[in-house]
Amino acid sequence: MLALRCLLLSLMLLINSVQSWRACTDLLPLDLLDRALIRPGQAPPPQVQMVQSKGSRGLRLAGAAATALSFPASQIFTNCDFFPAEFSLVATIKIQRLKKRSEYLFSVLEEASDSLVLGLKVSERRLHLLVSGPGSGARSRVSFKDVALDDNRWHTLVLAVSGHYATLTVDCGLPLELKQVQSFPSALSTRGSRIFIGSRRRLRERFSGLIRQLVLLPGSDATSRLCLTSDPHLAELSVPRVIKETPIQTDQDPEFPYEAEARVTLGTRPLCSEPELGQLWFNAQSRGLFICDGGSWRTLLHHRERLDYVEDHQDLYTSSETFDVEVFSIPSEGLFLAAANRDSRPGSGLYKWSNGSFVLYQNISTQEARAWKHFTIDGKVFLVVANSREAEPELSVIFRWDQRRRRFLRHQTLETHSALDWESFSIHNSSFLVVANHRRDSNHNIQSVIYRWNPHSQLFEVNQTLSTSGAYDWEFFSVEPYHFLAVANTFDGKTTAISSTVYIWLSGRFQIFQSIPCGASCQTLGATDWEAFQIHGRFFLAVANSQKVCERGPSLYSINSTLYELNTLTHSFIRFQDILTHSAVDWEFFTVGEEKFLIVANSHDGSSYSLNSVIYRWQGYEGFVPAHSLPTVGCRDWEHFSTEEGSFLVYSSATSRLSKVFKLRTF
Repeated sequence: MLALRCLLLSLMLLINSVQSWRACTDLLPLDLLDRALIRPGQAPPPQVQMVQSKGSRGLRLAGAAATALSFPASQIFTNCDFFPAEFSLVATIKIQRLKKRSEYLFSVLEEASDSLVLGLKVSERRLHLLVSGPGSGARSRVSFKDVALDDNRWHTLVLAVSGHYATLTVDCGLPLELKQVQSFPSALSTRGSRIFIGSRRRLRERFSGLIRQLVLLPGSDATSRLCLTSDPHLAELSVPRVIKETPIQTDQDPEFPYEAEARVTLGTRPLCSEPELGQLWFNAQSRGLFICDGGSWRTLLHHRERLDYVEDHQDLYTSSETFDVEVFSIPSEGLFLAAANRDSRPGSGLYKWSNGSFVLYQNISTQEARAWKHFTIDGKVFLVVANSREAEPELSVIFRWDQRRRRFLRHQTLETHSALDWESFSIHNSSFLVVANHRRDSNHNIQSVIYRWNPHSQLFEVNQTLSTSGAYDWEFFSVEPYHFLAVANTFDGKTTAISSTVYIWLSGRFQIFQSIPCGASCQTLGATDWEAFQIHGRFFLAVANSQKVCERGPSLYSINSTLYELNTLTHSFIRFQDILTHSAVDWEFFTVGEEKFLIVANSHDGSSYSLNSVIYRWQGYEGFVPAHSLPTVGCRDWEHFSTEEGSFLVYSSATSRLSKVFKLRTF
C-alpha cells in the first residue's frame, strides 16, 4: 500500500510539472525593432532617424549613443532565461557602403560584464553569427561567404538555426550552404542580458545602414511564412508601425526625425538603372535637378533657361559652297553634320562633333548636292542626298552606315530630276521617302515621287507620284490621327506666284487637303521651304517666300513670308502672321528652355548676299517678334542642335566656302 501511495504521488508531481512547463517566450514573431522603439513614458530616442530610400523607409542610428536601440532580454523571455535552440532571425536592411570592417545588426550582451552572448554582424561580402557561453570565454563563429549586401539596395535576410545547424536565405532565394554551429548550447542563458539593435553597445562596430525590420521567430524557419510576396527584397514578417505609416503628420510633429536619403551626382548624365533608383543628378549646364526612376531621368526642378545672346563659335570651311546642312546622331558614335556641297570633287563632307567643334570625318561622292536627309529604319542609319547635276540619268543616292567600317556606303540609287530636297517619314510602321523634283530640262511642271521601303528587298520602291511645279521642299507633319505632306512649289515656268499644296493621308494615299493660293496678297511667292511646328497645342506652318517673278516687271526679293495656323473648325490653314523677309530660303523652329523661336535664312535683297538673318521670339498674342539679328553671307539653311556644351545654330552659305556655327548663350 505504501508503495502504491508513493507511485501515485510521483505521477501527480510529474503531471503538475508538465502542466506548469511553458516555452521561455511565445512561439510568435517577436518584433525586436519595435520593442526597442517602445519607451513607455519617454520620448522617442533622439539618435534615431527615419530615412526614406528607394521608396521604402528604415531607421538609422545617427547620434553618438550606441545604446539608443536596446532593451532588457527579460522583456521577451518572460517564462525562463534561455534563448530558443531553434529560431529564425529576419532582417531587412540597406547598406550603401560599409563604413567599418564589420558592423553589428543585433547583439545580446551580459549587462554586468559586457560579454557577448549572441551576435549577428556583417562585413565585406560576409555575414557572421557569433555564439558564446556566458562567462566561459568560448565563442563560436559561423560565417556565410559571398553575401553582397553593401550594394545600396534593400535586402531581406532569414537566418534559421535548428539545433547545431544554420542556414541563410537572402531575398527569398535558395538557402546558402548548411553551416554547423558546433558549440551552440541547447540552453543559452540570457539572464541579466540586454538586447541591442544595430550595435554591440559600443560605437566602433555600430551599424551604419538602414534597418527596416528585425524579428525573432522562435521554433521554426521563417522562410515559408515570409516569402509569399512579389517583392522579396522587402518581404515582411513584422515591420514597426512607425516605419510603415506616413512619418509626417499635418497636425503633429513626426515621431522621429525624418529625411529622404539621396545621393546627388554632378557632371555628365550618369547611368540610371534599378540600383540608382531614387538617386539625384544635378546638371550644371542646364541647371536642372533630375531623379532616377529606375530606367530614365525625370525632371524634379529645372531652371527656365532664357536666350541672352548669340556668339560666334566656329568657322566651318567646306570644300565648296554649301546648300544644306543636316545634323544628326548615330548611337554609340556621336553627333555628325552632313554638308551638301556644290562641287563634285571631292564631293560633300561629313563632319563629326569632337571637343566642341565639327571636324571632317568622311568625304562622300555627290553631284552638285543640294540637300541631305538622315533617317533610320529598324535600327539601320541612312543618309540620302539630292543630286541636282544635269546628266543622263540623273541619280540621287541613299547611303547606309556600316558599323564595322564606321563609314557611309552606297546602298541604292534613285532616278531624280534636279532634285532639291528629300523628306523621310513613317506611317503605320511603313517607311517612306519623297523627293522634290524641281525640273526636267526646262519643264518645271513634273512629277515628284513618293517611295516606300520594302522590308524584304531592303530597297525603296515607287509608291505614288504627285504633280508639282518647280518643287523645292517637302515637309511631313502629323496632327493626330492625321498625317500631312506640304510641298513648296517655286516656279511653273512663267511666274513664282503659284499655289503650294498640303496633302493628307487617306485610304493609303496622299490626297489634296488644301492649296495655299496666290490670291490678292500672293501668300506663296517662289516658296522654298515649309516649317511645321506646334506651340501649346496650336499647329503652325511657316512658308519661306523667295522672290516675286512675273512675265512682266522686275523681280522682287524683299517680300512677306507667311505663318499659317490650323483652324480646327474650318479644317484648313489660315493666315496668322506676315513677316518681311529677303529672298527667304529656310525657316528653322527651335526652343530654348520654354521659349519658342523661329530663325529665317535671308539670302538676297536684290543687290547683296550679305544680309542679317533674324531670330524671332514667340510672344503669344503678338506672334513672333524680332529678337536677334545675325550677319550672314549667302545664307541657305539653318539647323539647331544641342550637345553637352549647350545649344547651337549652324548655317550654310551658298556663295562662300565658309559656313558658321553660333552658340546660344542663356541665363
